[in-house]
Amino acid sequence: MAVQQGGFKPGGFSKPGGFNKGGFKGRFAPRKEAEHRINNFIRVPEVRLVGDNVEVGIYSLQDALRMANEQQLDLVEISPTVTPPVCKIIDYNKFLYDKKRKEKEMKAKSKVSEVKEIRFTPNTDDHDFDFKAKHAENFLKDGNKVKAYVQFKGRSIQFQDRGQLLLLKFAERLAEIGVLESMPKLEGRRMLAMFAPKSTKKK
Repeated sequence: MAVQQGGFKPGGFSKPGGFNKGGFKGRFAPRKEAEHRINNFIRVPEVRLVGDNVEVGIYSLQDALRMANEQQLDLVEISPTVTPPVCKIIDYNKFLYDKKRKEKEMKAKSKVSEVKEIRFTPNTDDHDFDFKAKHAENFLKDGNKVKAYVQFKGRSIQFQDRGQLLLLKFAERLAEIGVLESMPKLEGRRMLAMFAPKSTKKK
């Protein structure tokens, strides 16, 4: 079947960002400006076709357009800087949708870590210590840092050694999943210790 010169009709775009009859509709329609050269907007004499639905090789633009037309799909230029340009025969609407979805998933995975605070007093009992240690373990497992501190009020400032021992005990408790970034230090009426998630490198 010959491709009409006025446009690429079955399954293709008539202009950049046009609608593909075989593609997604409504909110999945591509943007007004196409991200790639497609169909009759590819202006080279020949292209290199790749993909699962073709025999990989160099084809004239006319033959490549005919093959895309027969499959009611689009000829999409994916590597324009090489000679000849690399093209694929695909559903361009679906291609853009999948690309956007993958970008969204990658953005969600690259979550910025937060600093979670755990507060103690010099007289924190064992039950409260265990409760807060479990919270800290969950924070570290989620990839967040933990800032643990002992708050001194009034005369309790004289028990700085208790605060230091408590934070070192806390570090020992978290040793399997967290790293103590620096020794406990006093800042004002707080003794602080910062913990970072222990990296889990695959062997």
